[in-house]
Amino acid sequence: MKRFAALGLALVVMTAACGGSDNTTAVTAPTGTTKTETFTGTVQANSTDGLNTFVVATAGNAVAVTLISAGPPAGVVLYLGIGNPGAGGTCSLIQAPTLAQSSNTAQITGTAAAGTYCISVQEFQGIGPITYTVTVAHT
Repeated sequence: MKRFAALGLALVVMTAACGGSDNTTAVTAPTGTTKTETFTGTVQANSTDGLNTFVVATAGNAVAVTLISAGPPAGVVLYLGIGNPGAGGTCSLIQAPTLAQSSNTAQITGTAAAGTYCISVQEFQGIGPITYTVTVAHT
């Protein structure tokens, strides 16, 4: 709803600028500082590590989750997910997990409501323990 209000304001400003007035007003979108959090851990064979939590302060902020490294073995594929933290270090996923291999490109992107979230890293092939590093960038 706020996005539509901002769009309406931008249209009013642009209309006023086109109405012959000598006053011009530039409208810029709000920007936030990107915060990057790094989580490292170890996930055992056929297990899940969901203890990595982060806080989004403002609704609608962009979030990008990246599995930076994982292994051994090199090239291992893990499930990567985002969810709501639960009791005992559980992470209740809010979307289906994504198959992820180490990369510098985010495997999960989107926007989030304000709140506390968790990152779930799951080994599903019966190999492990796997040491991993995940970054979460959010505004």
